[in-house]
Amino acid sequence: MINFEFHCPTKVIFGKGTEAAAGSEIKRLGGTKVLLHFGGTHIQKNGTLDRIHKSLTENGIDYVDFGGVVPNPRMQLVKEGIALCKKEKIDFLLPIGGGSVIDSGKAIGYGLANDFDITDLYLGNVSTDKIAPIGCISTIAATGSETSNSSVITIEDGALKRSYNHDCSRPLFAIMNPELTYSLPLYQTASGAADIMMHTMERYFTNTPDVTLIDSLAEGLLTAVRDAAITAIKEPASYAARSTLMWAGSLSHNGLTGTGRISDFASHKIEHELGGMFDVAHGAGLCAIWGSWARYVYKTNIPRFAQYAANVFQAPINFHNLEETALAGIQLWESWCQKINMPVTLAELGISPTQKQIEEMAEKCIAASSNGSIGFFQPLYKKDISTILTMAK
Repeated sequence: MINFEFHCPTKVIFGKGTEAAAGSEIKRLGGTKVLLHFGGTHIQKNGTLDRIHKSLTENGIDYVDFGGVVPNPRMQLVKEGIALCKKEKIDFLLPIGGGSVIDSGKAIGYGLANDFDITDLYLGNVSTDKIAPIGCISTIAATGSETSNSSVITIEDGALKRSYNHDCSRPLFAIMNPELTYSLPLYQTASGAADIMMHTMERYFTNTPDVTLIDSLAEGLLTAVRDAAITAIKEPASYAARSTLMWAGSLSHNGLTGTGRISDFASHKIEHELGGMFDVAHGAGLCAIWGSWARYVYKTNIPRFAQYAANVFQAPINFHNLEETALAGIQLWESWCQKINMPVTLAELGISPTQKQIEEMAEKCIAASSNGSIGFFQPLYKKDISTILTMAK
């Protein structure tokens, strides 16, 4: 286990009806005028937005509604949100939704607290440790952005999907009511569950020794999500399954399962290029490429893949041929994806990139790297990334 720092200051308010606490929490934190940031019309139709309006009004807090967030949130909307906040003298941000909404809210917060062009932050040209006060209300179990330090935005010019990570962006509070996820489309539920699995797996596949404790936490999280996702698909109003997924989403990406080890995140970087070019659902995109990544790199550490197969999917261990067990684990992951109707190839994802597009994605994937590679489990260069994307077709 290597040295690490773990910082997760977000106050979590979890359970039925907890969105009613939004007003009192913002008042406690000194907010007087709030930007309510969200996506489409879903939270209006199911009454969630009205309940939040009521909570704010009862606590004497003014608010401005600002919708329009789409999956793979756009920089142009972020800039519109920053301008609106400055015009309305907003002093607190409250995104209501999933990772796309929360990430967009974080980007607006960065823009509101700093003077630079917000695009430069996500391109890596500037950095900051300042953000406007932000809380959030989760309506999707997926990215864990409600307690994480990350924000991912799509820059339309160049179709670039880029992130900025800093602990200042961890929300001051996160309200999580699993009931708000009941009416999600099943595809969105499944895609979110896959993203939760992948956030843990990106940290699990490591070459760092002596990480048994965190391995056990990660394996417990993975098996719980594995089962809860299948239940939620069959029984969308299962509070037990929805609760597991929602809490696991935060635990998978708040940094806990990465403590004491070097994480990988190569699959995420590759998928970001898929999302930037083809605007696919993030979790589904990860499912479509992970098997190809795994088959390309598993020989780097066969025992780690065999441990995953045995402890997450209960594959029998062939002690005479660990490679057989390792490959079985990859196949069992893909079988699980298919059980929740997630793709395991780019064709199943609904896209068919040309070789030119594959080369472009591979080039963009390493563009911000200082040494021309991504990942730590096995460093991947442009040629490796192109091969993995071709394998995934």
